Amino acid sequence: MTTAELIHHLPKTETHFHIEGSLPWHLLQAAHPEKYESPPASWSPDFRFQNFAHFETELLGYAADFFNSPDRYHACAKAVFEDALSRNVRYIETSFASGCVDFLNLDGLAVCDAIRAAVPAGLEVRIFLGIHHDGYTEKMSTVLEDALTWKNLDGIDLHGAEDVPVGDWAPGLWQRARDAGKFTKAHAGEFMGPDFIRYAIEVLGVTRIEHGTRVIEDASLISLLRDRGVALDMCPISNLKLGVVPFAQAHPIRQLLDAGITCTVSTDDPISFGNHIEDEYHLLAEDLGFSHHDLAEVAKNGFKVALAPADWRQQQIRQIDSLIG
Repeated sequence: MTTAELIHHLPKTETHFHIEGSLPWHLLQAAHPEKYESPPASWSPDFRFQNFAHFETELLGYAADFFNSPDRYHACAKAVFEDALSRNVRYIETSFASGCVDFLNLDGLAVCDAIRAAVPAGLEVRIFLGIHHDGYTEKMSTVLEDALTWKNLDGIDLHGAEDVPVGDWAPGLWQRARDAGKFTKAHAGEFMGPDFIRYAIEVLGVTRIEHGTRVIEDASLISLLRDRGVALDMCPISNLKLGVVPFAQAHPIRQLLDAGITCTVSTDDPISFGNHIEDEYHLLAEDLGFSHHDLAEVAKNGFKVALAPADWRQQQIRQIDSLIG
């Protein structure tokens, strides 16, 4: 089996996947054909964003032009989930942004339910509400507290620019979410260093870090992750195009896996990076020298951390094992 054939046939996961950032270009183009005549320059393999603000401004512009109703979220999710199935993705953890709910004056519960209604047979999906560092405003506090009771919401995630201070409200909200049976995650270690990853683990109490790339800078933090079983949901192409790593071969996922850290791979925001899940695996193989066995182990990690029944997760892992003999 060639590497491309293996990558195609592997049962895969997307554990770090923003619904606004996964908006299919054809849907945005259909909504605004004159404005979005051709795909963005950022899809070029050589493209690099100037900084996080450059990326976020572009992405939020796309979101504002499309996500004006729960129905639009449903249309996006339906297209995205169907495409994922065609790529043999079996499990997705996706988030929608509380900032979009706020600034676009949407009903957050209706958005959540619209995403859930788009899930097709054969795909397991878990839905998270992404909350920015300064997102617990007077207007949004009631929404965020109420979200902990939403049936179709599986958890919360910390989003946004890492250098914005996190309010004192966050540790309490993250604990209340877990008390309500919701899973908690946090974006950390992308543009801020190891100290912010440590905050997410020790203060917010999370066991899943979105990115976590800069944990490699602190050996004691690597030990903390390993001791506490914290997993990193990494996005190599995102890290490359945002300048978190200077070139693909510098990505630390190999060293972290060798250190005993559970790492998964996902696409993050495909509308900005022009990537598919297969591209992430090809980067591992072509730029970091991952063998077929290594690629299979990364795929299995996605199912090991999945918020799904153990017997279903083991079934997916057995299918991966059968591919590599």
